[in-house]
Amino acid sequence: MPLGALATIVANIPAWLDMVVNMDELDINPPGGPRYRPPAWKTRKDLLDQFETSLKKGREVLKKTTDDHLLNTKWRMLSGGKPMSEQIRYVAIRDGVLNHLAHHRGQLTVYLRLNDAKVPAIYGPSADEKAA
Repeated sequence: MPLGALATIVANIPAWLDMVVNMDELDINPPGGPRYRPPAWKTRKDLLDQFETSLKKGREVLKKTTDDHLLNTKWRMLSGGKPMSEQIRYVAIRDGVLNHLAHHRGQLTVYLRLNDAKVPAIYGPSADEKAA
């Protein structure tokens, strides 16, 4: 995956909470309809702004929902009208949002390493940072 596409995914994943919490299902390739297209960006600032907006949206969605909604209602992902997954919402958040974010964030660290750039701390200091 090209670096820009990967960075776009990471910048926008927190906003996916809105889909999982507030929609009953999402068809990522709807029959006869357009596929999801992430927002375009041209500059580093544009991408960082997308990330900040995405984080804000994700936080707001979580603040407004209830435990009952997350624990007792299901969410489905479809492709071409066919079910790909159906999960209780909190599981969909864990698997489809949080684990997905961790996975792609890890891929970004590989890009950094391959380009001799410093890798930031993710779950504690990286080899590029001095331990406190």
